[in-house]
Amino acid sequence: MITRIAVGRRELFAGGHEFPITGPYEKLVGKVYGEVDPRHRPNKIIVNLDKAPRNRGGRVEYWSDFCILKPLDMARGNGKMFFDAPNRGSKRIVAFLNDAPQNNDPTAIGDAGNGFLMRQGYTIVWCGWQGDLMPEKNWLVAGIPIATNNGREIVRKVRTEIVVEEKGIKSQPLSGDERVKSYEAASPDKSLATLTVREKGYGQRIAIPESEWEFATCVNNAKAGRQEIRRSAKDLYLRSGFKPGHIYEFIYPAKNPLVLGLGFAVVRDFVSFLRYEMKDPTGRPNPLATGKKTTGIRYAYGWGRSQSGRFLRDYVYHGFNEDEVHRKVFDAIAPHVAGGGRLFLNYEFARPVTSSQQHTNQLDPELFPFAYNVLKDPQTGRSDGILKRPKTDPYVFHTQTSTEYWQKRGCLAHTDGKGKDVSIPEKVRIYVIASAQHNSPFGSEPVKEDTQQLVNPSPAGEVLRALIGAMDQWVTQRIFPPPSQYPKVNDGTLVRPGRKSTGFPKIPGVGFAALHNRQLFLDYGPRIHRGRMDVHPPREIRNGGYKILVPKVDADGNDIAGIRLPAIRVPLGTYTGWNLQRRGLAEDELSGLLGSYIPFAKTKAERKKLGDPRLSLEERYKNKADYASQMSRAVRILVEQRYLLREDAERIISEAKRKRVL
Repeated sequence: MITRIAVGRRELFAGGHEFPITGPYEKLVGKVYGEVDPRHRPNKIIVNLDKAPRNRGGRVEYWSDFCILKPLDMARGNGKMFFDAPNRGSKRIVAFLNDAPQNNDPTAIGDAGNGFLMRQGYTIVWCGWQGDLMPEKNWLVAGIPIATNNGREIVRKVRTEIVVEEKGIKSQPLSGDERVKSYEAASPDKSLATLTVREKGYGQRIAIPESEWEFATCVNNAKAGRQEIRRSAKDLYLRSGFKPGHIYEFIYPAKNPLVLGLGFAVVRDFVSFLRYEMKDPTGRPNPLATGKKTTGIRYAYGWGRSQSGRFLRDYVYHGFNEDEVHRKVFDAIAPHVAGGGRLFLNYEFARPVTSSQQHTNQLDPELFPFAYNVLKDPQTGRSDGILKRPKTDPYVFHTQTSTEYWQKRGCLAHTDGKGKDVSIPEKVRIYVIASAQHNSPFGSEPVKEDTQQLVNPSPAGEVLRALIGAMDQWVTQRIFPPPSQYPKVNDGTLVRPGRKSTGFPKIPGVGFAALHNRQLFLDYGPRIHRGRMDVHPPREIRNGGYKILVPKVDADGNDIAGIRLPAIRVPLGTYTGWNLQRRGLAEDELSGLLGSYIPFAKTKAERKKLGDPRLSLEERYKNKADYASQMSRAVRILVEQRYLLREDAERIISEAKRKRVL
């Protein structure tokens, strides 16, 4: 429950700019304080909550940063809240739904982008849930306690991966990420730890001798003009330096685990308070309250992207969409680019900052269940699913891109793990943005980013806006949304990840490794389902992997199934959800969550000279007007199907008319 809400800063957003209908917005920044009863049934799922320090009332306390953008006059708003689960402490929803620049402290009118959420009248809410973040850069963090064993330190072996992208780096935090706190080494005895290195994700580990590393950090001493090596129980120093792209796996005894699963309760309690309560126990009013009896919020939606999308899936799975007095928290959730995974959060010594991918962190636990339905695990026979509480389960709008099939096991959201389609629940819609990559901010240009090919510039905002409107109508008016759009085994659009099976063309100068992030069946030890890992690195159980499938492509190399945006229906090149790393950086491994853009040849003669099997631009389009006409037809189809808003359709057509194609 929330015990106190403290608004530290209150100011007009965008200088009091008047958004159509809704009017001005204001920004509230502050801290929220709460506590949970570890004996209460819904809270018992939180790993180590029973080992956290308690107050006089026997409850475990927490705090969290929060930020709210709300209509100055709540009566002019739409009575609906969008909670944006922060991604590693950062705000994301305005950037993606409003095509705004990324800014963790939205202040000026430019930070509103096209103003979509404000014009609709939404109240936008953020609060911290990740309790191991550093308090920097306007990140939203949470204050979470450390677990102890009756006052004694908890010590357990942990595994971390460190990968750098630049030469000359000699020390790194044990967390593998400067954004998060490291678990402190429990002993300086190096014989208790092991360090290995491998260049490729599926490569052979090579042991690094103890003489080559230290528990230390490398610090620049500006006055002395040199680097100093200082002892540190939270850092790893490598004498020869870390090789870019290589995977350094460090296993060591750590101490003082944070009760990170408490982040689920933080979100549950804060959103429930804003939705239902008029004031906190100290008498301070709910900042969204509009009168003496109403909070001004009739519906609450949750949105999250990538890591925070997995957070929402895990949040619902663990039962936190029901508050402590049995009310539904979110009416609907919209996890974007979460793939088939959940989160490495509700574990002892968890590392929720990580993202399991083909090259890195692929052994981190992203366990069954993957789908929303209750299914039988093909490996263990255990039945489970994300949605299993009909009274409080939200509607789900699950959106993902082509990248999630290659890097985030996206097929497992709608297959059984053995390569067969499953029927998704009535309250779920799954939409795949065909040939898009995990993240392309609005206005992206095709450039190289330590990749072999240009990076896919196709944005997702225009689809997300249309689908959010459909989700809202589904919840509030019971108007059914447009049909799910995703590749399926039964119609041949979801296939094994090979060149022959996918049909990917042989484009000169383009490697196709068919690499993907496998979902292995791993032995973490007997207590993994209680949040504790005893085997490091986890052991692969032979013949136990889940079957990973990817989208089939057309003759151009673009995905056949899913929502095909105008740029895919009337293409200027090949757009993929994968890209490969360049030479000197674990060459030919998948390059993070980046896709590729491979432009077509301009003329037939150029195409033939290159040996490119894809038609050239001059073979596709008669002239600039013909290209614009084809784009207009493609746009009209998507508007009629409700996958595109009219305001975005007009912009796309206008841009097509200005584009120099030939």
